[in-house]
Amino acid sequence: MNVVTPIAKDRSTSLGSNRVRVGLIIPSVNTYSEPQFTHYAPEGLGIHIARARVAGPFKRPLPEMEGEIATAAQLLSDCHPDVIVFHCTDTSMTQGPQGEGKILDIVKNATGIEALATSRLVADALRVVGIKKMILLTPYKSNKPVIDYLSASGFTVLRDKAMGLDAENFGKVTPAQWAQMAKEMDGPDSDGVFLSCTNTTQIEAIADIERQLGKPVINSNQAVLWGVVKRLKTTLSPLKPMPELGRLMEHLD
Repeated sequence: MNVVTPIAKDRSTSLGSNRVRVGLIIPSVNTYSEPQFTHYAPEGLGIHIARARVAGPFKRPLPEMEGEIATAAQLLSDCHPDVIVFHCTDTSMTQGPQGEGKILDIVKNATGIEALATSRLVADALRVVGIKKMILLTPYKSNKPVIDYLSASGFTVLRDKAMGLDAENFGKVTPAQWAQMAKEMDGPDSDGVFLSCTNTTQIEAIADIERQLGKPVINSNQAVLWGVVKRLKTTLSPLKPMPELGRLMEHLD
């Protein structure tokens, strides 16, 4: 008679047994944030997603999106994340620093959970690595809302390029193409590069651009992952180096 001996499970490494969780409210058109966060997140950090129609063809004034943002936040709250991020650079920056604060209030009031926004974490990341004057690259139709937000937050965009793409085509720009654009637009007057958008391959170009230019690079998904890990690191396993995410990840203290 065969006897099956139960195998004791190590709950610290079992799937679904993450020590801490982050909830991301992402645009309904976004297809890159989920795989990128899952790939780059350190061990023990659970990534949980809710979608909302807040970008691309659905981008509209904040009062018209408030109910949808609150509902997405409430759905995320059911899995008890430690923090919820409104994760859309263009939409959060379009609201300006004050409107960004209103988004955070919507999330916090709907859930009672700490709320963050991509825009604010990007600004934090730029300051940490010393980027005050930058090159800005995006897939957007227009960079004006991003430039206005950055200017209001004390930064200077020296040169920018908006590729004028529709959301479904953002991911067609390869990491090599982002790196080439950064190289072509950079100059001795810039402190570094900001690659703005959560729905692109930009995160894969960070290390290459930093090697080529010798300057720091910030990307939306990278900045949010950094901001979340920085806040929750005391409950995570000892963090391994993440050189593929650039100099920013050296600033977790």
